[in-house]
Amino acid sequence: MTQQRTFSGGARSKNLLYLKSPVRPDDAGYRVGFLLLEHFSLAAFTASLDTLVTANLIEAGRYQVRTFGLGTEQVLSDLGILIQVDALLDGAALGQIDRLMVCGGFRTPLRVDPVLEKLLHDTGRRGLELGGLWNGAWFLAHCGLLDGYRCAVHPENRASLGEARVRVGVTPASYVIDRDRATAASPNGSFAMMLELIRLRHGDSLAQGVEQILAFEGLRFRRIGSAQAQKLTEPLRNAIDLMENNLEEPLELDRLADYVGRSRRQIDRLFQDQLGTSPHRYYLELRITESRRLLQHSRLSIMDVAVACGFVSVSHFSKCYSGYFGYPPSREQRLAD
Repeated sequence: MTQQRTFSGGARSKNLLYLKSPVRPDDAGYRVGFLLLEHFSLAAFTASLDTLVTANLIEAGRYQVRTFGLGTEQVLSDLGILIQVDALLDGAALGQIDRLMVCGGFRTPLRVDPVLEKLLHDTGRRGLELGGLWNGAWFLAHCGLLDGYRCAVHPENRASLGEARVRVGVTPASYVIDRDRATAASPNGSFAMMLELIRLRHGDSLAQGVEQILAFEGLRFRRIGSAQAQKLTEPLRNAIDLMENNLEEPLELDRLADYVGRSRRQIDRLFQDQLGTSPHRYYLELRITESRRLLQHSRLSIMDVAVACGFVSVSHFSKCYSGYFGYPPSREQRLAD
């Protein structure tokens, strides 16, 4: 039996959703609770939630997510949309989560009623990991839960928080992760913060897989080669551009090297040093990845997909496809049908 091939580098993250992840019967999942305050930022909340839900699509059971309210089972967002929460936040609920994220918004009243204050102090006694979205850091800081920590908070609240809590390191960053505290000042910051938390907890591969699915811009060269997110040199970027623009009729590697002004040997070294793979394998994985997208999201026949991705025959295409995904292209899900 032929052993299934594995994708390398960035190609793995692009295809992670379609590769079988190992079963982890002993992993109950990391439990995250979102406390939705009145007029909370729906965009910041959904940006955070989406990353965790997508992580579960890629590797089932990584996260358990619950939403909480204070005294009401429906919470009004900043867009005027009522959100039905899973439960009211109380001591029992705190015992069922690993991290509590306090979700505020532009019009969220900056006041901490006795019930919320008691619950937040309880999180400190329990040693829960904490976080805040938009101005969620303000509520944590009010209860002394950010003393000695750096944090991110929406610009409208930075000055007041800095003056009221001198022991809190208020920063202009869009997000800050400082030990067991994670705060974000905007929807984009919330997305980036959650990606980083996923990376810290589960590694680069899962975080990159989530980012490939959800993000739109600037992904092609970001974190593509290593855990250190090495910056690719200009010749390698040019080589990758040429590959991506010549999938139907793949360039000979000697010709590609000529186009970027390097020798074939130098191109081999650039790919190996910066991406940890050979140019031939990288090119093949680009074509396999594009073929999956075409199979799923177009009505092209398998033969047309094979031709569009530079394969000389359907049999060769099927062999390569099966080698990576463990099943032939004829069994791929056709979402456009």
